Amino acid sequence: MQDSTSSLYAFLVVGGLLSITPGPNMIYVISRSITQGRRAGLTSLGGVIVGYLFYMFGAAFGITAFFKTQAHAAQILSACGALYMGWLGWNALRPGGRSPLEIRDQLPQEAAGKLFAMGATTSLLNPKLALIFLTLLPQFIDETQGQVLQQSLLYGGLLISMFALANACMAIFSGSMARF
Repeated sequence: MQDSTSSLYAFLVVGGLLSITPGPNMIYVISRSITQGRRAGLTSLGGVIVGYLFYMFGAAFGITAFFKTQAHAAQILSACGALYMGWLGWNALRPGGRSPLEIRDQLPQEAAGKLFAMGATTSLLNPKLALIFLTLLPQFIDETQGQVLQQSLLYGGLLISMFALANACMAIFSGSMARF
């Protein structure tokens, strides 16, 4: 019992630190909150959570084993994530492009469905998220205690809760700051 309790505490510390570390998901949620308000940021976060759930269930149901045996699959996922982040950067920096953080006279209002879909896409192609769920999370699973699936879902659920809370706070705070 002592080992599992100390493992849980260690996981909560690591997960808590990771949840406040800026990454593509947090930047996307903040940018939507600044340009369209808190509701848009929280809608975007809903899509981001879809990505969290995908990786949690993937890790829990064995996608980790697939990525360990198929090194090219992990490289392809990382390359897709890098290309997507590059595309977002290009659209913000290209001639005639507009940064999501640029001050504009009239802000474009993205539909809720598009905000949700872009949040999910950003999350699914986030290489940091893939690494966390597919390599870090399994390190805290104790096969000797049995119920590996339940442990995976518990730790994954805790991690998603921490990430969602941190991002929701950022959406609310940045949406409020955008009014100034």
